[in-house]
Amino acid sequence: HDALPILNPQQNSGAMFPRKYIRVAKLLQFISHGLATRYAIRLFGTPLRHERPERELAMMKSAQVSWIEVPEIKKRIKVFSYGFSKKKVLMVHGWSGRGTQLYRMADKLLENGYMVISFDAPAHGDSEGKTTLMIEFIYAVLTLQKSYGPFTAAIGHSLGGLTLLNAVSQGLNLEKIITIGSGDSINYFLKELTDKLQLKPAIAKRMDRLFLKAFGSPLENYSGSNAAKKVTIPVLIVHDKDDKEVPVSCAQSIRQNLLIGQLHMTSGLGHRRI
Repeated sequence: HDALPILNPQQNSGAMFPRKYIRVAKLLQFISHGLATRYAIRLFGTPLRHERPERELAMMKSAQVSWIEVPEIKKRIKVFSYGFSKKKVLMVHGWSGRGTQLYRMADKLLENGYMVISFDAPAHGDSEGKTTLMIEFIYAVLTLQKSYGPFTAAIGHSLGGLTLLNAVSQGLNLEKIITIGSGDSINYFLKELTDKLQLKPAIAKRMDRLFLKAFGSPLENYSGSNAAKKVTIPVLIVHDKDDKEVPVSCAQSIRQNLLIGQLHMTSGLGHRRI
């Protein structure tokens, strides 16, 4: 998996890469399309680790912290058990996020009688790994179900929402899902990545072929709208009209493919303030 750390749709989608990354990418493309492809894949699978801000420390100090190994990827993740109740809600953060990032929602859930299970995804926060991919998020969620479930509901922000839609089709048992700012087409984000690195469209196609070779299924099988077709439980889709990182069309496509879905639009919050 470390050789092909892809499937992270929100990677750098809202900002340009520093010039040094673009120069390296273009040089490698001149030398070899294969080298340029692997460089783009490496960037696509390397999250930024941000220091946990002070506003998140209250949840971190109040929660029971434990470590659990995800057997499929042999990485340990940090898990936060917040409150105590038979009604449990799983929370999944997005790319370059942390398990305490959704602390305001966690506090509201506690006030309403729920227990919250959250975690630092592989290569995020304090968890192990330097590179990761959405499949590792899915493995982590399924492992948590075995150790901490069953869950009444799950909330996922950005890549976390896309993870939940896919995890349900692979055995995650929930009554309800809430996605917030979730992406849809993974090929769209691959193209955006190569565009920002000023690489040829052929590089995105090569990345897609590498994924097919490594995992045996097309990249688009993991898109939000494709995964939504297999979800039969109620899903609330929350998306902001001013989201500059994930287009509103992603939320609309996911909603159209759900059996039971509700779309709630906000404005003025963007991708992260939501």
